[in-house]
Amino acid sequence: MKDKRALIVIPTYNERDTIPLIIGKIYSYDLALYISTLHILVVDDNSPDGTAEVVKHMQAGDPRIHLLERAEKQGLGKAYVAGFGFALERNYDYVFEMDADLSHDPVYLKDFFEKIQDHDLVIGSRYVKGVNVINWPLSRLLISYFGNMYARIVTGIPVRDATSGFKCFRAEVLRAIDLSRVSASGYSFQIEMNYRVWKLGFKLCETSIIFYDRTIGSSKMSANIVKEGLLLVWKLKIKHFFGRL
Repeated sequence: MKDKRALIVIPTYNERDTIPLIIGKIYSYDLALYISTLHILVVDDNSPDGTAEVVKHMQAGDPRIHLLERAEKQGLGKAYVAGFGFALERNYDYVFEMDADLSHDPVYLKDFFEKIQDHDLVIGSRYVKGVNVINWPLSRLLISYFGNMYARIVTGIPVRDATSGFKCFRAEVLRAIDLSRVSASGYSFQIEMNYRVWKLGFKLCETSIIFYDRTIGSSKMSANIVKEGLLLVWKLKIKHFFGRL
């Protein structure tokens, strides 16, 4: 395992204040026991606050940091697909998803590395051991919890936190998926990727995490994102039924 290479993909839009903090926190942990190479790719959607410039400044002193700049804001799903393409072209063995806003604690990375040895996709779950969410308003917590229950019932995915954005894929899983056919752009992108991985017969598992609501910047959640998720689960089932997934 020590000779393996991993890439953490972090999408950003107006995260100049948090991106140096999360990168610094990731590299504060000694993960040499689990991995030989750990790189970070920031996928920035032309943030007007200058996030890309902050990353470029960090790059100058650290070759482990990469930046993929996109011309406009195209949604979370498109950013991750671009990051996955970057990872596959450069033959990384493991590919992570992680938020830039400090809601995902890098302390759990070691748990991901341990579980990915026996699984194809590891999901950082807020709900696999009760409810592990800090500082969310009750309304958002209820939307997330019951939204995940809804997704699990409709699709059959054996996952309690299908919308989690903290996860690790084996590269061969991403190669098996036609990423050009992934349609979701918001947080429902996570549901779609989980569903595609599961339907291809790969092994999924969850590892418990504590999720911290962001304290810097503003949330990207909206009513349209919730609506997209409610409709997507049925679209996925219909596509799979007709063999068009």
